[in-house]
Amino acid sequence: MNQQGGRADGMWLSDVEIDDEFWTPRRERNRDVTIDYQYEQLEESGTLENFRRVAAGKSGGFQGMWFQDSDAYKWIEGASYVLAQRDDPVLAERVDEVVSLIAEAQGEDGYLNTYFSLVEPESRWTNLHMMHELYCAGHLIEAAVAHYRATGTETLLDVAIDFADLIDDVFGDEIQGVPGHEEIELALVKLYRVTGTRRYLDLAAYFIDLRGKDDRLAWEIDNPETLGGAEYGDGSIIPDARSVFTREDGTYDGRYAQAHKPLREQETVDGHSVRAMYLYAAATDLALETGEDELIEAIERLWTNMTTKRMYVTGGLGPEAAHEGFTTDYDLRNDAYAETCAAIGSIFWNQRLFELTGEAKYADLIERTLYNGFLAGISLDGTAFFYENPLESDGDHHRKGWFDCACCPPNAARLFASLGDYVYSRRESALYVNQYVGSTVTTTVDGTTIDLSQDSALPWSGEVTIDVDADGASVPLRLRIPAWAESPTVTVNGETVDVPTDGYLELERAWTDDRIELTFEQTVTQLKAHPAVKADAGRVALKRGPLVYCLEAVDNDRPLHQYEDPSPVSTEHRPELLEGVTVIEGAASVPDRDGWDDDLYRPVSETARERIDVTAVPYYAWDNRAPGAMRVWIRS
Repeated sequence: MNQQGGRADGMWLSDVEIDDEFWTPRRERNRDVTIDYQYEQLEESGTLENFRRVAAGKSGGFQGMWFQDSDAYKWIEGASYVLAQRDDPVLAERVDEVVSLIAEAQGEDGYLNTYFSLVEPESRWTNLHMMHELYCAGHLIEAAVAHYRATGTETLLDVAIDFADLIDDVFGDEIQGVPGHEEIELALVKLYRVTGTRRYLDLAAYFIDLRGKDDRLAWEIDNPETLGGAEYGDGSIIPDARSVFTREDGTYDGRYAQAHKPLREQETVDGHSVRAMYLYAAATDLALETGEDELIEAIERLWTNMTTKRMYVTGGLGPEAAHEGFTTDYDLRNDAYAETCAAIGSIFWNQRLFELTGEAKYADLIERTLYNGFLAGISLDGTAFFYENPLESDGDHHRKGWFDCACCPPNAARLFASLGDYVYSRRESALYVNQYVGSTVTTTVDGTTIDLSQDSALPWSGEVTIDVDADGASVPLRLRIPAWAESPTVTVNGETVDVPTDGYLELERAWTDDRIELTFEQTVTQLKAHPAVKADAGRVALKRGPLVYCLEAVDNDRPLHQYEDPSPVSTEHRPELLEGVTVIEGAASVPDRDGWDDDLYRPVSETARERIDVTAVPYYAWDNRAPGAMRVWIRS
């Protein structure tokens, strides 16, 4: 097997050592607090007990959501990324115990799903649209690949291979159908890359190509009496599924699962936002392997629709709670759903798009989403999480320690642990610096070894220093110029070089202990939304560098709905506030309260406004202090 695996031009995270003032404390907390905390939740929620019962040959007694196996798999994946970067005997032993438990729970034929094994063993593969057997299998495969690459041991990889082989035997032969929740597609590409076994890539292509063409999902909706899942909980899962898979007239609508038409014919991002991101990421992986023009055109068309008409300023995705996803162009209501997992899925997709094209716009969006739509999903102490990430709150929306549907916490943990995957890339015989995160990397480009170390002051300041050495060899180095950067400057050994306004700056020379210094000026920008975005009409948002800002009630004297026409005046870094943040200070217009004591309504001519101080903090940091209202978009 090829232990490096991974994408042909990618870089395994163990090559990258992150030492960054902003990200390192968060990653250490993820390693030392979050991953331990989440293991405890796997025990308390019954996730691991489900595996124990199956391994012991028991029936019944299933606990939790029907796809709860995936929480254990994502935990293993995140923990494996930690083990790839440092020795941790205690964590390694715990991971080994969970891996052994999973292996013991696997059936002789390779099948592995604790819900069906304990509750409805005769109903395997009967409810593809909702019961998530293939979704769980995908997360098992991802965990297995990560574990194998981190440890070199094949115990979990063998489990994943046996299950993938069973799925390949069943689908396309006994069953023509696709998963209701995409995930296995991208996982199968990973399995192909680490094993070199073509059948896994072919199976991924089968699921991607069949979606929107077969009527299996529609048939299931119209024949509920045949479906597994009826014995779960109060039996409402099947009618609940019908509500999101059908139109008002009761006819089937596959948009929820991106199954309304073949992917290559789709024009807009639709349905459940996490499912969409996982599908598009897998399709991009497939395009990386095949180079198919039609598939690439479809992927890029969908990305353009998402980023120009259906994405929040934070990088968040999906306004609608009812189906956890997209609705129509410019529907970007501020009581957004914007699931944390969707932001994570967007990062997955955009990394693959970068690898496919080398275009900076995809790395730009990863940066926007990392600092805003993703990071807001985790509390500063690493033990509480947002499932939904609205852009305004009246003070009643708070992070929670765990959820019945706990997909977001372990998803966040695995992204934190794998951050090194997103900083550098090898592509077209060049080394790319995609994200400005303090780190070191030693890698080879076309057989030449290159050492690079980076010191970054982002997100608070725009100074970056990069030291490069390749023993005098010439290696193209491409540095991303962030789209937000104003008047960027770059010097090499003190000599100024010409810099593009965006995209990548390419530097090539015989690198011998050279120093590159970059400066990205950060100014406060007031943003307006497209005129078609009704929710933000007459409002502005504040942005500085990669960060979106918000008002919190705890920092401001008046109810937030009263603030209008903010005028940023200055910024101040406050090390003691929210573990150290740069705040935006200025003034805003509010109603003059004189004369209102005894009146509910007054003529406009008798009212006045005054300007008072206003303070904005980074959006990611909200709801880490006293509960209170929050607004990203402020009336102008």
